Amino acid sequence: MEFEIEYVTVYTTFPSKAEAKETAKILVTEKLAACANLIDQMESIYVWNEQLEETTEVVCLLKTTMEKSEPLIQRIRDLHSYDIPCIVGWPILKGNPSYLDWIRKSL
Repeated sequence: MEFEIEYVTVYTTFPSKAEAKETAKILVTEKLAACANLIDQMESIYVWNEQLEETTEVVCLLKTTMEKSEPLIQRIRDLHSYDIPCIVGWPILKGNPSYLDWIRKSL
């Protein structure tokens, strides 16, 4: 079964709720994302500069179209405070047709 990918969820993380919220507002206002969901207090464990790090971050889930996904990713990179921010996307293969239509109309 082959799907045409029209919609994407972009996942990124931020060091603070303030930065996540401000970035999300910009991305939605600029119509790069239809909506942003913020999930506060996620625990992250990773190696950075050869040191094991444990920190709390804010997850941001952004819903957009495939067409807008590259400009969205670039804009996140422009706005983000991290040197190498986590920005990954995955396709939305199925969903509420009315919601998916709303995403497209919001952009």
